Amino acid sequence: MPEPVKVDVTWDDLDDLVAALAERLRARPEPDVVLAISRGGLVPAGMLGYRMGWRDMLLAAVVVYDDEKGFRGEAEFLQFPADEQLRGKRVLIIDEVWDSGTTIAAVSARIQAAGGVPITAVLHYKPRKSRVDIVPDVYIVETDDWVLYPFKAGK
Repeated sequence: MPEPVKVDVTWDDLDDLVAALAERLRARPEPDVVLAISRGGLVPAGMLGYRMGWRDMLLAAVVVYDDEKGFRGEAEFLQFPADEQLRGKRVLIIDEVWDSGTTIAAVSARIQAAGGVPITAVLHYKPRKSRVDIVPDVYIVETDDWVLYPFKAGK
């Protein structure tokens, strides 16, 4: 397998990706609530919120990777909505990239345990790096490349 290439996503590229994701989401049933995964999912979720007219947006602060340890292998939840906010609801989970899939799979499992129905949406999906048995419900680009978003530090 060739080495991944670094792909710089500009703000304009990001706007185009979010617009494409919005179009795919419009073709699906409306979610009851939107859950952004911190940190990477915050910007795309906010941009989608404006495009789609969503106001009921929640946050899941989850750590699976960090700068010191790299991949931890297990999700640590720093913040997560109460079960009552998820129970019986279609919960759209938004993140920027599905790399190992570990973060979004842990969030999905937690939503299911609360009695909600998770729907996953990402901008970039890396199926050959995924470590989980689920796949995103909606994604825009399938890639093996290292994606650098304009909102990340050092850009």
